[in-house]
Amino acid sequence: MKPFIPFHLPDIGEEEICSVVETIRSGWLTTGKKTKQFEREFADFVGTPHAVAVNSCTAALHLALEVVGVTAGDEVIVPTMTFAATAEVVHYCRALPVLVDCQSDTLNIDIEALERAITPKTKAIIPVHFAGQPCEMARILEIAKSRNIKVIEDAAHALPAKYQGRMVGTLGDITCFSFYATKTMTTGEGGMATTENAEWAEHMRMLSLHGISRDAVNRYTPEGSWYYEIRYPGYKYNLTDMASALGIPQLRKCHDFATIRHKYAMRYNEAFKDVPEIVIPHVNEDIEHAWHLYVIQLDLQRLRIGRDEIIDLLKQEGIGTSVHFIPLHLHPYYSNNNTYPLKSFPVANQAFKCIISLPIYPKMTDADVQRVIDVVTQIIQKHRR
Repeated sequence: MKPFIPFHLPDIGEEEICSVVETIRSGWLTTGKKTKQFEREFADFVGTPHAVAVNSCTAALHLALEVVGVTAGDEVIVPTMTFAATAEVVHYCRALPVLVDCQSDTLNIDIEALERAITPKTKAIIPVHFAGQPCEMARILEIAKSRNIKVIEDAAHALPAKYQGRMVGTLGDITCFSFYATKTMTTGEGGMATTENAEWAEHMRMLSLHGISRDAVNRYTPEGSWYYEIRYPGYKYNLTDMASALGIPQLRKCHDFATIRHKYAMRYNEAFKDVPEIVIPHVNEDIEHAWHLYVIQLDLQRLRIGRDEIIDLLKQEGIGTSVHFIPLHLHPYYSNNNTYPLKSFPVANQAFKCIISLPIYPKMTDADVQRVIDVVTQIIQKHRR
């Protein structure tokens, strides 16, 4: 039996191990100088004045909503084709997530559906850059600006990605990134918020650590003072130096990781482009895709079995896969609410039945990629109508 190819493996080298060990030996484990360094390097990498490190992208999204003023009774537009966090943070603010459908080709938020969903209560839009492909940000920003609506990007998939030559992280009012274990770079758990607004950045930084005026560096080093003030009712969202020590060398490899992901995506495209049962990912011309995910759509009318059976067959052949995503409106919390009728999301409903995310990550070998191609092709050929 050939070794199992998991859906994802992080690429951790000696640089990361040495960096973490150095931090452990330093005796400073929580938020400190390493995290400040990580924030500076990340801001430089993206090309933004301010980066705030937190312990998850979920935390970054929550803080972003708080500092732009989302509160009880407000509405926030969210694509249904996303992970739980994008909408749940809206509930944290006691506001209402307004779910909208996705585009059939990119699976990014549908702009027409977004515009129809705007009401006088709409305070923010959270576009999600699905799989690593930036949304149509020029149109979203134009719509938002004309109505004084804030744009908070969920860029959990989109590092490093570009839209019309600009890095994701420099487009909307605030952009939120993820460093979860399966992302394009990792700190194990972690996230970052970027913005050009210095006031928002400082506010997010305070909120991330109980709303206090001085962090541990300012209180527990020889240069610091024990005195602090609580400025806001905050949260425990800070990123540790141990996590940042992992993130710094990961960030320095980020472009190299992206190059490998792009290479493997192009190999998949070439292999599957003439397989009529497979629709390969559509990529818009004015973007640079981060290829966090490689999502195929099956033409089920050409097959004798469904998506779930194909996933099971792939697993039996030693290929790990996933599904991104179960649209939010299909989950019990949302489906049991008459606010989100099934008929409102025809594209997401159809896409969910036929999408499969194939393995794509730097630690894969060329032989791994070829094996995925061969197994997928064999299963499709065997079960076509």
